[in-house]
Amino acid sequence: MTSPPVRTQQFDSRDPAAIHRFLSTMYDPRLRIHSRNGYRLTHRRVDTGSFAIATTRQTGQLDIGASALGGLVIGRAHTARVDRACAGSTNRFGPGDVFLVTRPEAPCTARWQPGEVELCVLDLSVLAQVATAAPARRPGQIRFTDLGPADAALARQWRNTTSFISEVVLNNPTTSAQPLVIGNAARMLAAAALMVFPNTAFTEPTNADRHDANTATLRRAIAFVEEHAGRDISAADIAGAAGVSLRAVQLAFRRHLGTTPMAYLRRIRLGRAHNDLVRADPGRETVSAIASRWGFASHSRFTARYHASYGVPPRETLNA
Repeated sequence: MTSPPVRTQQFDSRDPAAIHRFLSTMYDPRLRIHSRNGYRLTHRRVDTGSFAIATTRQTGQLDIGASALGGLVIGRAHTARVDRACAGSTNRFGPGDVFLVTRPEAPCTARWQPGEVELCVLDLSVLAQVATAAPARRPGQIRFTDLGPADAALARQWRNTTSFISEVVLNNPTTSAQPLVIGNAARMLAAAALMVFPNTAFTEPTNADRHDANTATLRRAIAFVEEHAGRDISAADIAGAAGVSLRAVQLAFRRHLGTTPMAYLRRIRLGRAHNDLVRADPGRETVSAIASRWGFASHSRFTARYHASYGVPPRETLNA
């Protein structure tokens, strides 16, 4: 499975018309922007297809109205103050604060004071790869019930997650070119968003899920994982291949193996990376390149996991 190439877009302008065209194209065709004075806007956006992370700074006071932002848009104020009105409530955010800009497809307005903000735009389909919205057999749409984080510790987790993905994944040409790494990063963001912001996702299995969490389900799931470990697959893909719900396949792995579907997939990929290290020419290959090919973005984390499993650092296997 291939994924679209990661694209970096940079924009810098003092022309209000050009700024409006750019932001409307990026976020909302019906976007409204008003400023009493001239201002400058700089914008850097790294877009992977399934998610994008943008850092944008402006020097004026902007009144912004959005009708329907595409995807789930999560803001993080770096140095700016933002007053956001949505669904009858108004909130003020300052440096360090994390917030949902609005609910998907819901209008909002914001007053953005001079400074920098970070925006993470997440495709809604990624949410369904890590959670489901209702106890019914057919997944529903997940709704967010609050636009702020559940608590300060979870807000800090969101900041740590986006910082890791920006610095370790997107700023490294080796990892950002690997579909498995990008897929893992998208699901990491989705799982973090569902943990940080209150929502209607269900995680507890139903009676039907418990019935389906049997060894036959596990065998089908394992066969799919082992055959498709080199592709960007999610827990939802594993469940679909096994013919059960997401919660059922999660329960099957927990009940019979004491792990999760994605942790089992990482174990299989670690073994494939080990095989590549054994066969690789150390003059042509590197540990980082092999690790990222199998979905491991962090060299240090891969090294620690490999050492724990094989008793030696991966570089020793490569150079043997």
